[in-house]
Amino acid sequence: MTVCPRCGDDVAVGQEYCLECGVRLPGPGPVGSVSDAGAGWVRRAVIGLAVAVVGAAAAVAAAGGGDGGGHVLTATGGFATVPTTGTLASPPEAGASGIVDWPAGQDGWTITLASLPLTGGRQAAVGRARDARDRGLPVVGILDSSQYASLHPGYWIVFTGLYTSEAEATSALQPARAFAKTANVRRIVP
Repeated sequence: MTVCPRCGDDVAVGQEYCLECGVRLPGPGPVGSVSDAGAGWVRRAVIGLAVAVVGAAAAVAAAGGGDGGGHVLTATGGFATVPTTGTLASPPEAGASGIVDWPAGQDGWTITLASLPLTGGRQAAVGRARDARDRGLPVVGILDSSQYASLHPGYWIVFTGLYTSEAEATSALQPARAFAKTANVRRIVP
């Protein structure tokens, strides 16, 4: 070839680029050039496959060969504490509104039905608690989350139930979720 295929300028034998327009010129070149680019990916793929096979064989050898004589243990989940059947000592008496307050100084577990900002006022929380009580949920109350170390401050928490263990509260979660889909078990620590 003696001319550039793009601009027609004269080129020397063995020249890789046109000096006029900069296009790469076709022709023989060193290994790895444009003409050899198609074979490069095949070589890399074969080398990668070989490395993967050697690595897998090494992993099987390190694991003891996999003779199938071992036992597989499956974790089935459960509770960190054994469920108890009691509730907190003496459930509080409901006030004139039929809504209870959390027992002073006691920690325990409950099911939270709603978290409403304190700025919205107590009446919004009382209204939500009355709705829950009217739907048949047991021991419905509200508390100010700012008074409890285990809760994020600044909210009225509408709750149902007073329990001594997480397992006991969890077992009562389904009826609460019929009222509030986001109901969850919470630990209350003064």
